[in-house]
Amino acid sequence: MLELLTEIAPGLKRVAMIFNPDTAPGRGTYYFRDFEAAARSSKLEPIAADARSDAEIETVVTSLGGEPRAGLVVTPDYFMFNHSEQIISQAARNNVPTVYPWRSVVARQNGLISYGPDLVDIVRRSAPYVDKILRGEKPADLPVQVPVKFEMAANARTAKALGLTVPPSILVRADEVIE
Repeated sequence: MLELLTEIAPGLKRVAMIFNPDTAPGRGTYYFRDFEAAARSSKLEPIAADARSDAEIETVVTSLGGEPRAGLVVTPDYFMFNHSEQIISQAARNNVPTVYPWRSVVARQNGLISYGPDLVDIVRRSAPYVDKILRGEKPADLPVQVPVKFEMAANARTAKALGLTVPPSILVRADEVIE
């Protein structure tokens, strides 16, 4: 996600990862350690930005908008998904390039760019798993399932509104480009 954000918004110097410590895995640390390492290796300043309400989301995004060359990575948790409209609105208002883990946020709500697991594939792959459980297999005996299919979407209209251009490297890899 961080790589895509720096491709679509070159010149970033600081990047925040927004999460709700009450709902994010490991209270936010699960994703932040890898994010922090990736940011530092890309010579970006990583920022942990926790938010538990719309007001805190606004504070985070507004503060990023007040700094030159700042971007935002949204963590994949349900609080952030349920507040995605607020994040998108604040990101647009404050000119903050943002990457999301859900394709629908880009396709339906005008988010900038997304990269994450294909949720339809996850649901489709869960049916045989549920069938095994209903036929008597113990859930503890079944292997852990992980996402195997990922998807990317980019919104060229949102990029233009932010003064950005979707580069060819993203255009050729994206599953969907909204014009």
